Amino acid sequence: MDKKENNKKNKKTSLYLLTLVMGILLIAVAIFGLYMINKKGEDEEKNISYTDLLKEITDENVEKIEMTVGSSSIKVKLKGEEEEKSAIVPSTQAFIELIQSEKIDKGNEINLIQKQQNIFLKIPTTLLSLLPTLMMVALFVLIFKMQGLGDKGKVYDGVENKTDVKFSDVAGLDEEKAELVEIVDFLKEPKRFHEMGAKIPKGILLYGKPGTGKTLIAKAIAGEAKVPFISMSGSEFIEMFAGLGASRVRKLFEKARKISPCIVFIDEIDAIGSRRTSNSGAESENNQTLNQLLVEMDGFEKNETIIVLAATNRPEMLDKALLRPGRFDRQITIAPPDVRGREEILKIHSKEKKFARGVTLKSIAEDTAGYTGAELANILNEAAIIATINKHSSIKQEDIEEAVKKVSVGIQKKTRVISDKEKRLTAYHEAGHAIVGRFLNTGEPLKEISIIPRGVAGGYTMYKTNEDKFYRSKTELEERLVGLLGGRAAEKIALDDISTGARNDIQVATEIARDMVVAYGMSEKLGPISLEDKDNLAVFGQNIEDVIGIEVKTLIDNAYKAAISILSKNTDKLQILAELLLEKETVTAEEFEEIFE
Repeated sequence: MDKKENNKKNKKTSLYLLTLVMGILLIAVAIFGLYMINKKGEDEEKNISYTDLLKEITDENVEKIEMTVGSSSIKVKLKGEEEEKSAIVPSTQAFIELIQSEKIDKGNEINLIQKQQNIFLKIPTTLLSLLPTLMMVALFVLIFKMQGLGDKGKVYDGVENKTDVKFSDVAGLDEEKAELVEIVDFLKEPKRFHEMGAKIPKGILLYGKPGTGKTLIAKAIAGEAKVPFISMSGSEFIEMFAGLGASRVRKLFEKARKISPCIVFIDEIDAIGSRRTSNSGAESENNQTLNQLLVEMDGFEKNETIIVLAATNRPEMLDKALLRPGRFDRQITIAPPDVRGREEILKIHSKEKKFARGVTLKSIAEDTAGYTGAELANILNEAAIIATINKHSSIKQEDIEEAVKKVSVGIQKKTRVISDKEKRLTAYHEAGHAIVGRFLNTGEPLKEISIIPRGVAGGYTMYKTNEDKFYRSKTELEERLVGLLGGRAAEKIALDDISTGARNDIQVATEIARDMVVAYGMSEKLGPISLEDKDNLAVFGQNIEDVIGIEVKTLIDNAYKAAISILSKNTDKLQILAELLLEKETVTAEEFEEIFE
C-alpha cells in the first residue's frame, strides 16, 4: 500500500474514531444527566431552606455542619434526627462568619467541618457544561473532514508504471482501441496537435453493458500514454451535506490541473449526470454537482491537457448538456465481443491456467455467444476451481462445461428433495421446450436437457450459441415466443394442467412481444412506429395502451397455439423424451436426435 493510500486510510480511521468517541461521550453525559436529575429529585425531599436553617441554629438545634470549599451546598445534622439534610447558602464565606460570630456562637455547640472539593466529582459537571461547545467543535471537524475527502479518487501514476495496463491487455475491442489511439498520441505530444490548430475532445463517454471492459480500456489509455490516471466513481461525489458534491468536483479538477497532462475517469457517471430536475432534496444536490461538472469541463485552458473519460451502463439517463459538443464530444459503444474477440479474451485470462489435451479456447468462445469479458474470466476461474475440487491434474472440457452451466443457470442442487409428481412435471416441461425448438426454422441446435435443479430453476434446456447475432428478424422473434411457451404447452397436453414453472418463460415472452410492438414497430395493426417514449404515446390518443395490450396478447396467443400444434403432432416423442429424462435426468443432443431417427 503506497503513502497516499495510507494517508487516506488514516483520515478515514481518525474520522471514525472521532465519531465513536463523540458518541460515547454523548451517551455518558446523558446517563450522568439522568442520574443527576434523579438524585436531585431524591435530595429535594431532604432539603432545608436557608431561613429555616438560620432558625434552627438560633434555636440551638444544629449539631453539625459539613461544607465543601467552593461549593454553596452544605450538609446539616439536626439534633435528634438520624439523616442529614441539605441546604444552599448564598455565600459560603458569609455563612462561616455568621456561625463564628459571637451572636450565633454563644450557647451553641456546632461542629463545623470544612472539606476540600474532590476534583474527580467536577469532571462530569464540567463536561455537561461544555457539551454544547464540544458538539459544535465535533460538527466543524466532521464537516472539515468531509471537505477533505474531496481528495478522494485513486491516482495511478503512469510515469512510475503503477498503471501497468496496456492495450495488449485489452482484447476483443480492436475498433475501440483504434479510435482511442489518437487520444494517446495527444497525451504524449499535445504540442504537435496544438501547432496544427487541432483540439482534442475534452470528454469521451464509454457506454455498454456491465463487464465489457470500459474501466479496463480507460486504464489502458493512461498506461499507453504514461500519464497519471485519476479514477473516481460517480457515487463518491454525493454526500448527506448539501454542496459537498460540487466541492468534490472542484477539488478533483484542481488535482487534475496540478498533475496535467492526465486522465480523469468517472465511473458510473449516471449517478451525478442524470437529467436535471427542479425538485429539492437529494435531486437538488445532484443538480448542483452536475452543474459544477459542466462548469469545470468548460473551464479547461488550451494548455491544460486533461481528458475526461466517463463510463455508464445507461446513456439514456444522462443530461443532454453533458453530451453536447465541447464536453463529451465522443461516445463510444463498448459492445460484447464477437467470437474472435472472445477467443482473444480467453487467451489473456488463461495464461496461468493448465488445460487438458483436447480443450481449445476456440470451442469455449463458440459456446459463449453474448458473454462479456468479465463473464468469460469468471467462467475460466470457475472451471479452475471445479477442476481443483474434482482433483483433476488439469482443466478438462467437462470442468468448463460445468462452469458455463454454473454461471448461466446456477449451482446444481444435488441434495434438493423433489417429489415424483414435480419431477414428472419438470420432465414434460423441458421436453416440451426441446421438441418445439426442433421444429422451428430459426431455432438454435440443442446442447443438453436436464431435470436436475440449478439455482431457482427445476430444470433447463440448453442450446448451442455458436453464432453472434446483432439483429433478429420478426420471424425469429415470433418463433422465439413459440419456443418459450413450449414448456407450458407440454404441461397442458401431457398432464391436462398447468404450473408456476413457466413463470420466467411467460415473463420473457411478454417482454419480447411488447418490444416487438412498441420498440421494433412489428405490429400489423400499429405499423412501424416507436412507442417506447411516453411522449409518443400521448400523440396517438388515450386508447393507445389498450391497442398495445391487444397486439401483445395476439402475439402471445398465436405463439401458444403454434406450440400446442407442434406438440399435438408429436405426443409420442414428448412421452418418450419425458420418460428418458425421468430415467437419466440429463439427455444429450445425440440422445435427443435418436428419438426422432
